[in-house]
Amino acid sequence: MNPARPPKPPVRFADAKEINPFKLLLDLHDHAVVRTAESGRDDALTELALSAAVVSWWTRWQPSMIHAALRARADLTDIAEATGLDASDVVRRWRRWADVQTLLDIGGRPSVEPAEVRAIERRMGPGVDR
Repeated sequence: MNPARPPKPPVRFADAKEINPFKLLLDLHDHAVVRTAESGRDDALTELALSAAVVSWWTRWQPSMIHAALRARADLTDIAEATGLDASDVVRRWRRWADVQTLLDIGGRPSVEPAEVRAIERRMGPGVDR
C-alpha cells in the first residue's frame, strides 16, 4: 500500500488562503525552515503565497483579539506594546471592527453588544480619538 502523497504546496495566494489559518502558520514555519538560497522558483513562490495568506488572515483576526484583550481589561498601552502598533492605530482597528460587529445580526442579536462596546469606550476615556 502506498502512503498518500502530501498535496503540492501552494504557489498562489488564492490557494494558500484556503488553508486552515493555524495549519497555515505551521506550513509557513516548516517551509521556511527547509528553504535554502538554492531553492527553486516554486519554493520562493510557496513562501510568498503562505506569507501573504498569513498576513491577510492576521489582519482580519487581530481586531477581534484586541477586543478580547479590552474585554479582559487590558489597557491600551499594554495592547499597543503587544501588537507593536501605536495606541491610536489599536483604537482605530478595534473601532472599525466593533462598528461592523455591532451591526452584524446573528440570530436576531448583534455579534457584539453595543453596550459592551460603549463600556469599553468609557473605560478607555475621553482622550482616545475615534
